[in-house]
Amino acid sequence: MRLFSIFKDILGNLVKGPVTRNYPAVKRAPFPGERGKLVIEEEKCIFCGMCARKCPSNALKVIRQPKEWHFEQFRCILCGSCVEACPKKCLKLLPRLPEE
Repeated sequence: MRLFSIFKDILGNLVKGPVTRNYPAVKRAPFPGERGKLVIEEEKCIFCGMCARKCPSNALKVIRQPKEWHFEQFRCILCGSCVEACPKKCLKLLPRLPEE
């Protein structure tokens, strides 16, 4: 009996077509509210460290001397707290990665 239910699923999938997208040819639209990517304009930065102090996931590290700024991409939760805390507004959350 169970064997027939498998054949039913196989025939149904053959008739309906694939469930997934053909990725390189068919790209999905971005989800509403997608946060994107954090970008810094280092020439504007005064290396005050306010963004690193406000980051809840400790993804940012700012060193005053020498002037260095480190960002751990996979630790970041893209909440935007660092963007709001930056006094010079040199941090930005881009809505989507640029198309290549």
